[in-house]
Amino acid sequence: MDFGLVLQTDPPGSAVVGLMRRAERNGFRYGWTFDSAVLWQEPFVIYSRILEHTEKLTVGPMVTNPGTRTWEVTASTFATLNDMYGNRTICGIGRGDSAMRVAGRKPNTLARLGEAIGVIRDLAEGREADVGGQTLRLPWVRDGKLPVWMAAYGPKALALAGQKADGFILQLADPFLTEWMIKAVRDAAEAAGRDPAAVKICVAAPAYVSDDDSPQALAHAREQCRWFGGMVGNHVADLVAKYGEHSDLVPEALTEYIKARKGYDYSHHGRAGNPDTAFVPDEIVDRFCLIGPASAHIEKLQALRELGVDQFAVYAMHDAREAVIDTYGSEIIPALS
Repeated sequence: MDFGLVLQTDPPGSAVVGLMRRAERNGFRYGWTFDSAVLWQEPFVIYSRILEHTEKLTVGPMVTNPGTRTWEVTASTFATLNDMYGNRTICGIGRGDSAMRVAGRKPNTLARLGEAIGVIRDLAEGREADVGGQTLRLPWVRDGKLPVWMAAYGPKALALAGQKADGFILQLADPFLTEWMIKAVRDAAEAAGRDPAAVKICVAAPAYVSDDDSPQALAHAREQCRWFGGMVGNHVADLVAKYGEHSDLVPEALTEYIKARKGYDYSHHGRAGNPDTAFVPDEIVDRFCLIGPASAHIEKLQALRELGVDQFAVYAMHDAREAVIDTYGSEIIPALS
């Protein structure tokens, strides 16, 4: 199992670079960031510095979207970084939540997302692609490589990930839901004539390592990670609006908990102490995140690996970022390697 670190690009950018360097020293192979131009600093500028100051780390957004930049610009940016640093980027992509909504736009359609996946990958790897009726190619690309991994929750999005993407990003670590969604992605890949095993699986979730599993330690860990249930809840709310509260197409294990959700202010997005996530119960934090002593993390990660998860990406938006990176490096990553 590979490991990634996920950060927001809060200023100063040098702090993000420093944490990514720390992650690489601790055995992490991927460095991911949010991509929301209004809420945080521009990630691709920071990627250049991360790549310059690391040796092997692969970097990219978790996730970008096909609406905030034109597709040829996105492809050219990835291809430029790859040309400079040797094919060490990855494109995580989705419909767009905070990046689109904060700017007053709706998330992209799945049809647009599916088209963008192929265009961005083709252009970044030096092939021709049709962009709005115009055939384009980046003539300077040589031996470019850009894996495109898609984030998804709903049935149509899971099917699209299986049909089009090189990898599937699931932003929660509940084993039941992970198994259900991996099956949906791989079934879609097989139906599309692809090798289901070739679609990489990445689970991303907050991880908070406590010294013990005392009630006090677990309570603190839950409060540091409760924001995540609110972030996932934005996507779940879209699913409920589309499919209803009780649908055979979406497990109630995913949708049930948002009944008390009243709204969401993106100014607190992805941050510990988010006041809009009080509706998230402890049970959801425990299911969606990894909390407790290192042994509990190892046990849950072993279960996820058995389900076919290739990478676990640690969301480190809490008060113990350095500690979780170091503990993963000293105890958890060696146990899963």
